[in-house]
Amino acid sequence: MDIKLDPSRDDLPLMANTSHILVKHYVLDLDVNFESQILEGTIVLFFESGNKFKKQSSSTEETYPSESNEACKFRTPEPCHIPVTNTRTVSSKMGYNDFVICGKGEKDTSGKDGNHDNQEQASGISSSKYCCDTGNHGSEDFLLVLDCCDLSVLKVEEVDVAAVPGIEKLTRSPKLRNQIVRELVALPADRWREQLDYYARCSQAPCCGELLFDIDTWSLQIRKTGAQTATDFPHAIRIRYTTKPQGRSVTWTSDQSGRPCVYTMGSPINNRALFPCQEPPVAMSTWQATVRAAASFVVLMSGENSAKPTQLREGCSSWHYYVTMPMPASTFTIAVGSWTETKPEICSSNDLATESSFSPFEADFRYVGVCGHVGYPCRFQNASATTQEVIPHRVFAPVCLKGACQETVLPLIPRCLSAAHSVLGTHPFSRLDVLIVPANFPSLGMASPHLVFLSQSTLTGMSQLCGTRLCHEIAHAWFGLAIGARDWTEEWLSEGFATHLEDVFWAKAQKQLAPEEAQEQQGLRDCLRWRRLQDEVRNSPEDMQVLRPNKEKTGHVSDSGSSVIKHGLNPEKVFMQVHYLKGYFLLRFLATRLGDDTYFSFLRKFVHTFHGQLILSEDFLQMLLESIPEERRRTSQDTNTGIFVEATKCIFSFGGLLSFHPLPNKVMEFICMAPSPLALGDLDFITENIFLWTHKETFVVIVEVKSSISMEWWPPTTNLHP
Repeated sequence: MDIKLDPSRDDLPLMANTSHILVKHYVLDLDVNFESQILEGTIVLFFESGNKFKKQSSSTEETYPSESNEACKFRTPEPCHIPVTNTRTVSSKMGYNDFVICGKGEKDTSGKDGNHDNQEQASGISSSKYCCDTGNHGSEDFLLVLDCCDLSVLKVEEVDVAAVPGIEKLTRSPKLRNQIVRELVALPADRWREQLDYYARCSQAPCCGELLFDIDTWSLQIRKTGAQTATDFPHAIRIRYTTKPQGRSVTWTSDQSGRPCVYTMGSPINNRALFPCQEPPVAMSTWQATVRAAASFVVLMSGENSAKPTQLREGCSSWHYYVTMPMPASTFTIAVGSWTETKPEICSSNDLATESSFSPFEADFRYVGVCGHVGYPCRFQNASATTQEVIPHRVFAPVCLKGACQETVLPLIPRCLSAAHSVLGTHPFSRLDVLIVPANFPSLGMASPHLVFLSQSTLTGMSQLCGTRLCHEIAHAWFGLAIGARDWTEEWLSEGFATHLEDVFWAKAQKQLAPEEAQEQQGLRDCLRWRRLQDEVRNSPEDMQVLRPNKEKTGHVSDSGSSVIKHGLNPEKVFMQVHYLKGYFLLRFLATRLGDDTYFSFLRKFVHTFHGQLILSEDFLQMLLESIPEERRRTSQDTNTGIFVEATKCIFSFGGLLSFHPLPNKVMEFICMAPSPLALGDLDFITENIFLWTHKETFVVIVEVKSSISMEWWPPTTNLHP
């Protein structure tokens, strides 16, 4: 039976069996229907199989036990047909012409009896045992599991990629469909245009048989009779489906001018109610999408190209976007509405894409060496991209906010982009669209590749709020997007860095700001963040305050690759900023101890090393310790240079980042080795869970005394002693 999870208690399951098979590319072909408030069409998935994706440990079996064979047994839905050979052409509306979509076709005539609904189907998944072993059970067929929620799936079929003219150039065995897909996904980065063209053509190839499928609350399960392993399973499948008006991945609403619109608003369930996908971050893929809507609407997506509409027929336009940098499916973003592009009244040189030459101090921006990520057209290896201070950018908004955008947002974007480049170097993404989203948007901003959502609240008052929020979202281009967390519970790797860097970027963006005023701004922000952290610790559940809730099992998954997001369904989590604030104070401490020059030089090196990859906290720590100059490794009673190494090691030890249980001796040594030894009697009582150590105004140590002990340091510019 279908278990309804309690959002105040249960974690969010990631069901996809990514250890067996990975999606490498998605091709979406969708129509936007504002009357019915649905998106409908097809998605074609291209796979790669193999054990090299498997990430497991002996401890994971205890955390994510497999269901019995009976519980995992596939339930054959009656309306679904046994696969048969079929050479008819798929009724797709998508055409291709160098990535400009201009074709059209007939409506889907699939019978409603083939509709499988997330809410209507029963589930064999237990709330305490999410992960089912979907590998080969002797004579049983291989089961593909995709993350899926709030979708109506009409049909699943194998795509006959061998029928595409010219595809034989990719392989010596043109009759082996899976081999064709393997060769296609393995094309080198310098052939990305050819690869995207083949993906588009393959996505329209005829069906060669329908596949059996079933659907439950959290997943879509697909199998092919006789395909007993992931290697034998079709490597290109087409899914015909529709979203639902109540689907939680997209929001149907009206903009500030009263016109209808729809957009992805950063749902806790990510994009699984927008399209069937593999949600775990390890499933990094590329995509291309064609979206059709009435000609009065503008379609924005997190794509590399600045798409222009193609008129299909009177009153209907098509928009096509693509990405060549593999990223998790959760980063896909779409917004469709009657947006107006806001342009400057007088075009200044600062509004254009600009390049810069590096001074000797900034020479470490351009590191020589091969990137560590999988192959894609990388900007870090492009000489002109490394010097591009301001990337091309556009601003969209409802027509009633056009004036406010011209006055507030447009002048700030070049300054913020330039400031970010001066700190971190190469912009990971080639362009940026900024959209002022409807009033029901639940936060101040949200970053996606090539696309940033801003709340209308940032347009009010002076430029301070808009500027800092822009800097925060721009920082996510490096931390959160180009570099992602391998375990989503380590949110501090994204939000902590963005919170820290927003201050750094904004200080540089305010070019006329005096050092004293910058220091005052920083002190005020420190004070406000400290008070917010106090409030959160005082008023939130203890188990939601830990930065690494999975502790030593952080990054571990089940044998199939499925896992859970700790507290992912808890509605309180959306409003918490513990990961922002604790991560911020940690990074402020590190920057102060190392000095800005050393710290930001290291950060640029870190970005160059890990862009395009997924990391854990220990990756950051390991490189940090390896990068500390030798003289800072020496421990001395007379200086606090050596304190840094031991204290930092402690921060990442003993159950995870910023978590200690019990208080280790090394931390006690750190306290004793401070510039003037701090006695335990110097503890200041704040709440029953928090104490504060202060030494003049050099630094502050916060200690949370609970089931674990957490520590934070920062050098305040004002006296924050309560």
